[in-house]
Amino acid sequence: MRFLSKRLDEITVVDEFPSDRERVFFGAWVSVEDEDGNESHYRIVGPDEFDVSSGKLSMDSPLARALLGKRVDDEISVTAPTGEKLYHITAIHYGHSPR
Repeated sequence: MRFLSKRLDEITVVDEFPSDRERVFFGAWVSVEDEDGNESHYRIVGPDEFDVSSGKLSMDSPLARALLGKRVDDEISVTAPTGEKLYHITAIHYGHSPR
């Protein structure tokens, strides 16, 4: 309970879309394609909300940090345990899941 009480003091509710919806910000659904042509869809969420199996990626994760502020057609590089991974941003969407 104490942990949750402290977290509530730090939480900010984001209930508006950003003015520039062509860039990746908190709450965005982002579609990325890796070097092998595999496409994945993620939503950038807070660290307490992440669930990679349902596409929710913590804003503190290396991939989310690399995506923030980027646009469609940008390429990003992320250091993974297996080496450097390249991704191409194919779509950005705000609101409900694009799938």
